Formats: sequence, structure tokens, C-alpha cells
Amino acid sequence: MTRHEPVRSVDRFADLKQLYAEMTATPEFQAAFGDPMPLSIVEPGEEPGEHGMPEELAAQADSAGVIATIFDLFTATRLEPLAAEIAWGFVNSFHFVAGKLERREDSLAVEIGELARRPDMSEVYNRELEEKQLLCQSTAEQRVAIETMRDYAAEMYRAMSGWPWSPARGSRASRISTASQIAAIDFLRARQLDVRDRHNPQGPIVVFSGPAIWHDVDLLWERLDLVKEHIPHMVLMTTAQRAGADLIAEKWAASRKVQTVRFNLLGSGMKAAFARNRKLRDLRPVMAVLCEGSGVQANLYEELAGAGVPIHAFRKSDQAADKGMPARRFPDARRTARAERRRAAAAAV
Repeated sequence: MTRHEPVRSVDRFADLKQLYAEMTATPEFQAAFGDPMPLSIVEPGEEPGEHGMPEELAAQADSAGVIATIFDLFTATRLEPLAAEIAWGFVNSFHFVAGKLERREDSLAVEIGELARRPDMSEVYNRELEEKQLLCQSTAEQRVAIETMRDYAAEMYRAMSGWPWSPARGSRASRISTASQIAAIDFLRARQLDVRDRHNPQGPIVVFSGPAIWHDVDLLWERLDLVKEHIPHMVLMTTAQRAGADLIAEKWAASRKVQTVRFNLLGSGMKAAFARNRKLRDLRPVMAVLCEGSGVQANLYEELAGAGVPIHAFRKSDQAADKGMPARRFPDARRTARAERRRAAAAAV
């Protein structure tokens, strides 16, 4: 149903199965919503019960629809510059709730482990252990569902705004096929513990770094496409600047579904920057793409070259002339008709 069609009667929610009968949800939504556990616990302290899940295709459509509606509503009005900021908040709401569920799940797993280490054959003990296990499984099921909706909403955000969505802090780690953005501190902790989990993406590391001012988008996208042809399962590790070359690379990664580790400074000043460069070197990247910038990029070049890492290096003078906007137009389509924007965004998700 588009925004211009007449509103259905109040029983329209009962018709969801019929409305979506001829459409198919993606495998991620089918896995997260299509086969729920027979019994679950919705809230801690509640009794187990038979609780259904939202219709998988409705969940998928509405996750994207809420983002598209914000952009549609604000397009060609004085509120248009605020659309991306408001839509970011909607995606972040999913992310915030998923984080709460993940922390609850981790806490329950610790409690189950403690119970398992002091077994008791009493009926009270067995009941407590079973309920903790079911609550942990129910929480995990909730988390996966919310993460799936978050990732789909994030893809619509990228398609409508042209910017990859990333949380204000921490990681956006996903088990599904969309690109993940992992915070460096989570990545390093997972590597240290040798845990193959969502915070430890597996694949050859390609390092990217550049200055905060860089305008030639095509130059970098074409080279990154070439790198990906040779390293299909690459993990892109950036120096996490929110503007310029690093942002261009992260937009490329979101477009190509490449996992990204955002290696923020673990401290402040040049000393922290050089320490980060050594950590990047020690992760044994297989390739690097570096753009001329400050002494930080120069030092990173020296560290990686000294370790024998192949480097694609660009000088500022290698860029095409700056005509006031990037040569590559990202798919925000800021002043196009609403219907055209919806089609472009749906195709991009």
C-alpha cells in the first residue's frame, strides 16, 4: 500500500497474510521470524507460553517502510535536511534495544553456567535451570529478530541517504549478509580471546586510511573494486574518520556488503595514532589503500611497507578536478519525485 492509496479499514492487520501471500521474505527474515520456538518467555519473571512472531514479510516491509516514509515526508520541504538525522534515530532505536537484549542474554548465560557448576538433583533446581535456559533462548530469539530489522532498516537508510548507517558508539555486528561495522576495541578483544564470533570477522584484512578532506570518489571506488576482485572475502579496516577518504571507503563497503572494522584512536594525540598504526601492522593485513594526508598516513605507509604489505598509494594530486561535488552520485536522489525515490531505494536494499 502506498501513501496515496485509500486507508483500509481497521481490520487490515488481520489481512496481512493475504496482502503478502504473493511476496516472499528474504532468507534472513524467514530464519528470524518464520520458525519461532514452540514456547518462549516474553519478559523475565513471566511463565512460559505460546507466543507468535510478527509476520516475516510484514516485519521486513515495515523495517524499510518506516525509514522510507521519513524521507518521503520531508522531501522538497524545509525539513528535508533533517530527514537523515531523524531516520538515523529510528535505526538506532533498533540497535539500542538489540544491545539491551544482548547484555541480558550474556548475563543469563553466566547464570546458567554458575548453576551448571553446582548441580542439585532437586525439583526446584531443575525447574530454575530449565526456566533460565528457556529465557536465555527466548532472549536470543528476540535479539536476532531485532537485529534483522535493524540491518534491513540500515540498508534502507543507506539507499535513501547515501550514507552507511553506523552506531554512535560500539559495534554494529550482524550474522546476516549486510555489511557489519565493528568497533576496533571489540575486534581486538575477540582476537585476543581467539573467539570466532560476530565481533571477529574472518577474512583477509585490507587497511584503508586517508585524510579528512578528499573529493575524488570515483578514484577510490574503482581501486577498491579492483582490490575486492582479487580479495573477494576481504575485511576493510579503516582509520575511522567520519569525513573525507575514510567515509568514502565506508560508503563503498556498505554498497558492496564488505565488513568494516572502524579502528578509532585508543587514546588521543600523535602517540595514540602511531600506536594504532603499529597495531594495524601487527594484524598482518594482506593489502592497503592509503591516500596522502598527514604524518599519520605517512607513518602508516612506513609501517606497512616495512612489513612487506602491498600498498595502493594515492597522492592528493592524483584526484580529478574538484567540480564542487563527487563524480559518483550516491543514491540519495535528493530532489527527485517520491515514487522514483522509492523504486531506487527498494532496488538498492
